[in-house]
Amino acid sequence: MASDSAPPRIEILLVGMNGDLRGKQIPLEAEKKVWDGTVRLPSSTQSLDIWGDDNDDITGLSLSVGDPDGVCIPDKRSLAPMPWAPEGSKQVLSTMHEFDGTPSFMDPRAILAALLKRFEERGLTPVVATELEFYVIEDDWRETGRPRPPAKLTYRGEPNGFQLYDMSAVDALDNYLRTVRTWAKAQGLPADATTAEFGPGQFEINLLHRADALAAADDCIYLKRIAEQAAKKHGLKSTCMAKPYADHAGSGLHVHASIIDRDGNNVLDAKGGDPVRLKSVCAGMLDTMRDAQLVFAPFANSYRRFQPGSFAPVDIDWGFGHRGTAVRIPDAQGPAARIEHRVAGADVNPYLLLTAILGGMLLGLDETLDPGPATEPGKEPPAGTKKLTHDFLTAVEEFSASPFIADVFGARYQKLYGDTKRKEAITYLRTVSDFDYQTYLPRI
Repeated sequence: MASDSAPPRIEILLVGMNGDLRGKQIPLEAEKKVWDGTVRLPSSTQSLDIWGDDNDDITGLSLSVGDPDGVCIPDKRSLAPMPWAPEGSKQVLSTMHEFDGTPSFMDPRAILAALLKRFEERGLTPVVATELEFYVIEDDWRETGRPRPPAKLTYRGEPNGFQLYDMSAVDALDNYLRTVRTWAKAQGLPADATTAEFGPGQFEINLLHRADALAAADDCIYLKRIAEQAAKKHGLKSTCMAKPYADHAGSGLHVHASIIDRDGNNVLDAKGGDPVRLKSVCAGMLDTMRDAQLVFAPFANSYRRFQPGSFAPVDIDWGFGHRGTAVRIPDAQGPAARIEHRVAGADVNPYLLLTAILGGMLLGLDETLDPGPATEPGKEPPAGTKKLTHDFLTAVEEFSASPFIADVFGARYQKLYGDTKRKEAITYLRTVSDFDYQTYLPRI
């Protein structure tokens, strides 16, 4: 925590390709420049890969064109206090714009906003809620090279037997979780239930629904930051890595979504009949799921979640109330009729995630699509059900070749994201791991 004597500041933030926050700290007395729209950063800021490289050799967006500036235009709706910083400090999310006033094709907030305009043109509004899972670990991971659960959740270095929804696990980290809740309230986030999940030190925080998908994504990105800053305060670290432990559950980011019309009616409400529109939007998401899997699982580690026998789906299927399916329908009747998308990991960029999900739903709203038979509880998915890929590079190639992705994200962003992730996937494939040495070197 900063000392009380440190001066307050305002941070203007951009969301990067990987859901990372970049930006500038500005003294509070110079705050006017934020609202005047005169804060600049290189446009290539939002093309940086997971290592922070601009990859000019494959993107041509940095030094080869002079690394031009863009303008950071703040979204005043996202203005929020920073309780971890000197008193009076604030943060605000911004969207990168070109100097002609157009949003940058690289900006994830702009990409989602453009898709939401398509819903607006149809007189429709998505209503979205997110459920974020994450782990809290000890802060010695840099020294040990491995994560380990908080000491309060272990006995002689081993997980202490806490279980799913175990209130003892919540109580053990009550000081940390209380800080998260207090700071979320201070920022106006619609945080709801907090539960202990399967893994030691794993928690889920639900954010209530918003009739503004962009604000819902903002809530999610702010919640991730709160979890991280609160962990620092308590000598811990939070991580949204999809699979930090080989032998414990991965972390997901589930999305609930419905659609309302101009009169406030839920257009997915089956009203006691066949949920035709619900099934159609399910079909739209299922039909585009492989194309968009690189968004749902953006890193090599992401693919370690997709394991048979886990709650992370491996089949491209749907069902009523079935928590093992990729798309679940919790309610088919009334104002709460909605879908739950269960594929993405906690490591996802929430703006790109909602773009992909809502883009698939839009297909199902514009046409009447058939998702095929539902997966029934206690039964295997129907014969012929396609599967998600377990391979990072395969996901890159399917994303890069998809007409759906080009339409929803824009062809330029499809190429940028695909080329950047291809480099990451190939680097991963070229890396010889400890597993290789321990398994193959002695025997081959």
